[in-house]
Amino acid sequence: MLKANSLYKNYGDLPVLKGLDMEVAAGEVVSVVGASGAGKSTLLNILGILDRPDKGTLSIADTDVFSLNDKQLSVFRNKNIGFVFQFHHLLPEFTALENAAMPAYIAGLSKQEAEEKALELLEILNLKDRSSHKPAELSGGEQQRVAIARALINNPKIVLADEPSGNLDSANAEELHKLFFDLRDRLNQTFIIVTHNMDLASMADRKLTIQDGIFIK
Repeated sequence: MLKANSLYKNYGDLPVLKGLDMEVAAGEVVSVVGASGAGKSTLLNILGILDRPDKGTLSIADTDVFSLNDKQLSVFRNKNIGFVFQFHHLLPEFTALENAAMPAYIAGLSKQEAEEKALELLEILNLKDRSSHKPAELSGGEQQRVAIARALINNPKIVLADEPSGNLDSANAEELHKLFFDLRDRLNQTFIIVTHNMDLASMADRKLTIQDGIFIK
C-alpha cells in the first residue's frame, strides 16, 4: 500500500531524515515510536504528502506521489489519505455530522450523499445519537471519534494518526486504541500511527523505532 525509499529531509543545515526506507501492506497497522526530535512528525508530513522530501521516492497505492503537481497532489491526498491528529481540529460552528462529512464535500459529493456516508460512519463509531451536536457539546473521546469518521469518509487507502490518544484520559485512550483495530478488521483499513503511548505502539502489527532520522532494529 505504501513504499518509501531513501527519504532525506533537511531543515536548513539540520538533517532530520537520513535515507529512511519503509513499506506498509494493505490492512496493516504500523506504529512509529521514537524520542522527540527523532523525525516522526517530519516523516508523517511526508507520508501524508503535506511536505516533500529533499531526496527519495514515495509510492502510495502504486502511485509515485511526488511525480504529481501540486493540484494533483491535493486531489490525491483528499481521496487517498485520512488524517487523525492529537488535537481534533473540528470546526466549532459545525455539527459532528457536518465535520465528519467535510472531506466528502470537498471531494465533490452531494450534500445528501456525503451526509449519508458520514452518518454510517458515526453509527459504526457509536456516535449516531450525537450527530447533531457541535464539538463543544461532545466529550474529548467523542470528538476524537468524529475526527476518525472524518478521516475515513472518503474511503482512504491509508490513515495517518499523529499522537491520536495524546489528549485523552486513559479510559478514552484505551477505547480509541481498540477502535483502530476494530476498523482495520471491519474495513480492512491501513493505519500508520505515530505515538508516545507504548501500549498502543505494542498493539500494532509492527512497531518501528525511529532514531536520528532512520529506523533502527
